[in-house]
Amino acid sequence: MLPANPSQLIVTPPDFESYLALGIYTGIAIFLIAVLLLLSWGFGQKTRSQQKQEPYESGILPLDNARLKGPVPFYLVAIFFVIFDVEVIFVASWAVASDRLGWPGFAHICFFIFILFLGLVHIWKTGGLDWGPRAQRESRKVERSVT
Repeated sequence: MLPANPSQLIVTPPDFESYLALGIYTGIAIFLIAVLLLLSWGFGQKTRSQQKQEPYESGILPLDNARLKGPVPFYLVAIFFVIFDVEVIFVASWAVASDRLGWPGFAHICFFIFILFLGLVHIWKTGGLDWGPRAQRESRKVERSVT
């Protein structure tokens, strides 16, 4: 059981055997990676042709620019998901260690959530969450008035 006061914890530095085990593990991992890379380079087929030098090997010739021409709200949803998924990871890790972090940890996680909330309000105010047909019509009006 952990003591109530974190300053009572006695932290001892790792001994030589721990560093030796870490060094051996790192050496074996680097050796195995090097061996596998050399084996794949040595036994792999090395064929070159005009068709393989094309940017697309699927047999379809590129005809147009790769940029999309329409609105892409899916990408916004994906970016928002990643941002708030990372937030959940931080909040969940705080929740696991909240008994050790105490009130300063609570203040830090509240500040973190507040900053993310400000970002969400900014996205909302700038129209990043408007994905309906009305928002698309308004963005077209703005584009027409600029040109």
